[in-house]
Amino acid sequence: MSDPRMFPSGSDDRTDPSDTERRLYNPYQDLNMPYSYRTLYDLPTSPEFLFQEEALAQRRSWGENLTFYTGVGYLSGAVGGAALGLRDAARGAEPGETAKIRANRVLNACGSSGRRVGNTLGVIGLMYAGIESAMVAARDRDDWVNSVAAGLGTGALFRAANGPRSAAVAGALGGILAAAAMGGKQLAKRYVNVI
Repeated sequence: MSDPRMFPSGSDDRTDPSDTERRLYNPYQDLNMPYSYRTLYDLPTSPEFLFQEEALAQRRSWGENLTFYTGVGYLSGAVGGAALGLRDAARGAEPGETAKIRANRVLNACGSSGRRVGNTLGVIGLMYAGIESAMVAARDRDDWVNSVAAGLGTGALFRAANGPRSAAVAGALGGILAAAAMGGKQLAKRYVNVI
């Protein structure tokens, strides 16, 4: 049997005076590496860019934009749709139903409405992000004009199947909502302290 001092367990406390004479084992000591192996694991925390121009731009990439708006649209739509489904299930409840039937009604209504509204808002977010990213690429500027144009285009494109009048009204509504969101963002930047 081997000497227990050679292979100590993790449960002992290191109060033995002979422990101060030991050196720690370094598995990389005989590799003759010109630099410290620790630099391999010191990864940068800031994003890396191929070109300096990309580092100067303070905006999300088109892929991040697409993922963000689609995800936020779907999640908020699913939560809002589930709330609408809960309201509909409460209205449709009949006296004398068992708890099992009521729970089934609530789950079916919440799932159906949440899925429908979530998919709708997810598609709207997808179209908005695509149009906004295309505008940023075409104009090479990231300002409020891109957001308002993306709102106009998204509303018009989303309701284009219902006819030109519906597309024009939805486009105007989308542009107004995007302009209001940009105005609210500017007001929040100016008057709300960052916590």
